[in-house]
Amino acid sequence: MTAPGGPLAETLMDRRDFFRALGGVVVVLTVEPADGLEQAPGARSGSQESPREIAAWLHIGEDSAITVFTGKVEVGQNIRTSLAQAVAEELRAPIERIRLVLGDTDRTPFDIGTFGSRTTPLMSPHLRRAAAAMREVLTDLAAERWSCSRERVVIEDGMAKGPAGGQTASFGELTQGRRILKEISDAVPLTAAERWSVLGSSRPKVGGVAFVTGRHQFPSDIRLPGMLYGKVLRPPAFGASLVSADLSEARRMPGVVVVHEGNFVGAAAPDEFTASHAVAAVRAEWKLAPQPGAGELFDYLKKNLAEGQGFGGASRHVAGSVEQGLAAADHQLRQTYTVAYIAHAPLEPRAAVAQWEEGKLTVWTGTQRPFGVRSELAQALGLPESRIRVLVPDTGSGYGGKHTGDAAIEAARLARAAGRPVKVVWTREEEFTWAYFRPAGVIEITSGVRRDGTITAWEFHNYNSGPAAMRTPYAIAHQRIEFHPARSPLRQGSYRALAATANHFARETHMDELAVVVGMDPLEFRLRNAKDPRLRAVVEAAAEKFGWSRRKKNPGVGYGLAAGFEKGGYIATCAEVAVDRSTGSVRVVRVVEAFECGAVVNPDHLRNQVEGSIVMGLGGALFEAVEFDDGRILNPRFSAYRVPRFSDLPEIEVVLLDRKDLPPAGGGETPIVGIAPAVGNAIFDSTGVRLRSLPLVPHGLKT
Repeated sequence: MTAPGGPLAETLMDRRDFFRALGGVVVVLTVEPADGLEQAPGARSGSQESPREIAAWLHIGEDSAITVFTGKVEVGQNIRTSLAQAVAEELRAPIERIRLVLGDTDRTPFDIGTFGSRTTPLMSPHLRRAAAAMREVLTDLAAERWSCSRERVVIEDGMAKGPAGGQTASFGELTQGRRILKEISDAVPLTAAERWSVLGSSRPKVGGVAFVTGRHQFPSDIRLPGMLYGKVLRPPAFGASLVSADLSEARRMPGVVVVHEGNFVGAAAPDEFTASHAVAAVRAEWKLAPQPGAGELFDYLKKNLAEGQGFGGASRHVAGSVEQGLAAADHQLRQTYTVAYIAHAPLEPRAAVAQWEEGKLTVWTGTQRPFGVRSELAQALGLPESRIRVLVPDTGSGYGGKHTGDAAIEAARLARAAGRPVKVVWTREEEFTWAYFRPAGVIEITSGVRRDGTITAWEFHNYNSGPAAMRTPYAIAHQRIEFHPARSPLRQGSYRALAATANHFARETHMDELAVVVGMDPLEFRLRNAKDPRLRAVVEAAAEKFGWSRRKKNPGVGYGLAAGFEKGGYIATCAEVAVDRSTGSVRVVRVVEAFECGAVVNPDHLRNQVEGSIVMGLGGALFEAVEFDDGRILNPRFSAYRVPRFSDLPEIEVVLLDRKDLPPAGGGETPIVGIAPAVGNAIFDSTGVRLRSLPLVPHGLKT
């Protein structure tokens, strides 16, 4: 078949050799533009390779093996399983027969990146449509094979079954190695959630045995023949520029290759120790610039606005008149909330292996944006993207922190100079210092409320941390909500749920403060102002499971509640904390979280996502913060940067609301946003101390 016209067709025709090598059947999916798709930092837009041209490929080999190609990557969220379930559901094939090829820029379609909880709501239905179209092709081939109407053919369990007894054919027997290229549209009907047999069930993690036995090769595990190990000279502080570098001593070391390109200085050697020793031998002179410290951060952000920068620039939402709403209020409240920078602290630091062969660069690296990293490499090295291949092995977590290609560019520069493959793996201190952070922020809220608990006015200003989930989910007639970008003194970027955590913390803390002002129970107050039935459902489900109405007031024990909406999902979190005022210790005893994200794809794995989000969120809620002064990170190691430990973990109960009448939304980000305000509100309930800064108790409760 000839390919349809347009840029997508041109891309496909450029890959004819690839399709010939595959053989079998190929189905091409064309996708409508995804409105409002969040763009990762540095992502390209407006080019031929853009989210508007996302495609997905399915291949059936002569042996009936099913290969799925997608530019998404696996960073611990388990999309290998959920996407395999999606294809198995529509293709009517065993999930064990499906293999996914992820994040390979030479073999998979362009994808803007794996972030924003978009895999489940966007890529999964795209692959389902491709699989459904493939099933229709197989039905037609079987009907032709048996000279019967297609209505008499049944596709199930990876086989086609005919009208006569014993008539069966495998998928491979039907394709017979032929290449069939078929364009499909969004109109292809999909199996309704009420009739799912593979989706909606708890299937084991695909490839799980390799992970638990240590056989899986992460990017930092990759070794190539003749490979060298690379290290990079780092500046003494942010904003420093290299004035001069004496490389003579490093270059005299046996087996060492030293590279100096602009501000970049690095060394490659047969082992990491020698590479580190070579970098340490470089005598460098740096020009330093004064930088603000953590103590002046929040004033600095408010005074250094940068319109047009950061997360798409400034944004504003206005409904009604805040002035009118405040005039109608019986009480007015103005408060300020702050959020510190925090680090991603992934299990696997940044890592990359680069190899040059015949002028073409191949890089294996852990990134959430393989095509974005390919673009970064092309720009840094002066190569066309057609001569760069980026592959992403399943990676040791990302949390939004691996959008950029730092390690990939460093490895590529060193490998080009060495003429051999080079691996660069960042140390933990490099990860804590030179990776980007979750943005710090200042949030100011002014509100008005009537004595009956009705909120009449809501004014919300976020400085720097971002606009994600900035809009209130409560029914308030008069609103003004604005995001103000600022010049950040530290490198900052995406983090799990982006600014939704900061904005939920400020909003849900303020909601509790308003409840106190009017003397209402926090649950009753939220329900008074919540008109969205999905929001009310998660709040009521969490409160019921938690036993909110039956909670007992004991000395040193407090209870808190928070709710919200983000990335298509609704969340409500209840927390119980125990506070020892004599020592200042705060212990989260129990957390109940209700989550609704449409139809549930894999209950066990979604529950794992919610539990993991709660645990991760505890760190930012209680004690995680980047300490810095004059451009230097002061706590760049786990011994000084505390993340949650086993001893910090509360009893966790997850309530999943399965809405089969709604399409699935992503579950990797939204569950993190409720824990910080719920814990802060519980601390207030226990002690009467209102905490308005994250982290809440980095050194214990001091007041």
